Amino acid sequence: MKILFQGDSITDCGRSRETAEPNTDLGAGYPALTAARLLADHPDKNIQVYNRGISGNRVVDLYARWKIDALNLKPDVLSILIGVNDTWHTFSSDNGVEVERYGRIYHEILTWTQNVLPRIKVVLCEPFVLEFGAVSAEWLEEIEARRKIVRELAEEFNFKFVPIQSLLNAAVKKAPPKYWLWDGVHPSLAGHQLITDAWLKAAKDFF
Repeated sequence: MKILFQGDSITDCGRSRETAEPNTDLGAGYPALTAARLLADHPDKNIQVYNRGISGNRVVDLYARWKIDALNLKPDVLSILIGVNDTWHTFSSDNGVEVERYGRIYHEILTWTQNVLPRIKVVLCEPFVLEFGAVSAEWLEEIEARRKIVRELAEEFNFKFVPIQSLLNAAVKKAPPKYWLWDGVHPSLAGHQLITDAWLKAAKDFF
């Protein structure tokens, strides 16, 4: 079973650019933690995990490299987490992706994927933030609109959905925001474990 994680820096998390081998140098985030759990639990399933997240990516960057970094790998299970840079780049460099365009391109990526790999199983992770560090209040409405799009895409395509924001909202009642996301965007080790647990729960039927 071939599993591919796709996204931005939250997925990238320092993964190697030097090896194409599965289950190797997957970075220090939720893809590696998820792989470790699956490999330990299912030694009989020949699980091969790949991480192709790239720091700074927006949905348009994902689309531009989709054939080489996703479709050509022919994964059985695909996980996508994208969206925070589409907002972040709007406020930092006026190079973000508008919400409507984000939804349209994301939809095209999923349609393209399903047409090429009709038996693929997909997990969509919603974008998330906490209001501190790099994240200001003006981000929140736009990020919520992107979350809504991802939820609706998961429903439309009958894909699995990981509701990360609600988990973080509950988690900050137990520990401060920085305990989970060190700058309001990027998860700490505890934050990555939170995502891992939620991902495994959403995708449990796949294994």
